Amino acid sequence: MTILEVEKLKVSYSNHVAIENINFKIEDGEYVCLVGENGSGKSTLVKTIVGLLKPEEGQVNLNISLDEVAYLSQTNLKDLDFPATAKEIIMSGTQKHGKLAFYTKKDKEIYEKVIKDLKIEDLQGRRIGDLSGGQKQRVLIARALVRQPKLLILDEPATGLDYNITKELYKILENLNKENKMTIVMATHDLEEINEIKPRIISLAKTVKYDGDLEGWKGF
Repeated sequence: MTILEVEKLKVSYSNHVAIENINFKIEDGEYVCLVGENGSGKSTLVKTIVGLLKPEEGQVNLNISLDEVAYLSQTNLKDLDFPATAKEIIMSGTQKHGKLAFYTKKDKEIYEKVIKDLKIEDLQGRRIGDLSGGQKQRVLIARALVRQPKLLILDEPATGLDYNITKELYKILENLNKENKMTIVMATHDLEEINEIKPRIISLAKTVKYDGDLEGWKGF
């Protein structure tokens, strides 16, 4: 089943073309890494897929409900300073569009597993503004994962994480893809970890320069 299709996509900012003629399909259960140098259009493409940017031309066809999609954006972690605990932020990820805040027994069980996997049990009651950058990022990752989405979209998720936590994060994502059959689309420049995952590569330089397996990719 095709879970996502992008057709003839073009997005511009103030007469500057950010991406153009982007075409690809993503099938249910794939692990896809969007790669490219700074300014290649990775974040623009991700934001357009999740509806934060409007295309100038072309379209994005999502064949699942928005309730089945989780998105982790690039975030200025210094801006996360408000009176909410890590647990409150993570649990907010379980909420569906238009539904009142109500947590089921299953939601709580998923929450416990996610915080254990990410090794953030000790952060639960702490205020988000009191956490380090890496801790904040793990809380946001947990918020995305607790939703148990069919499609998980991440924009540079290892930002602010140290080497060991980064390796653990990529292992968790790999397991979600292989064991839970979760479809993952991730913008990244972390080529060392990509080499271990061996995902499908979509290489960007305003348009798609390469789309295929890692073995056939010759780099940016």
